[in-house]
Amino acid sequence: MKYFAYGSNMDKNRMIERKINYTSRKFARLENHKLVFNKKAKDGNFSYANIEFSVGKFVEGAIYEFPDFEISKLDKAEGFPKHYNKVDFVVNDHNNNPVNVVAYIAQQDMIVNGLLPTSSYLNHLLAGKDILTAEYFETLLNTKTI
Repeated sequence: MKYFAYGSNMDKNRMIERKINYTSRKFARLENHKLVFNKKAKDGNFSYANIEFSVGKFVEGAIYEFPDFEISKLDKAEGFPKHYNKVDFVVNDHNNNPVNVVAYIAQQDMIVNGLLPTSSYLNHLLAGKDILTAEYFETLLNTKTI
């Protein structure tokens, strides 16, 4: 199975903490989408990453490959199906080849605009620096946090 991580799971150590036994982690780019921080946390005071359709924009992240049975661990960690839904996408890898992946998208009733991520949460995204472009990393670095 191939999974596209655009939020805190870009941090390979987070995936290890979640006991996801992945076999590879590589650069990915999802076209015509943008990264937003509008998935409310359980307490409603801050937000997590989400992606939305947006023509001409893109989201970078990580393609993780792991055995199919590992997805149940990730489902639990991501709060599927209450907090996030799983959606199939086609992303491009570092050679611009299309790759079929699954990604988690916030459920509509979990979306609240105007919230900010915490700096500790954003640090997980920044931990993806080794696979992100310098420009995209800089954009993440400039994300306003609480």
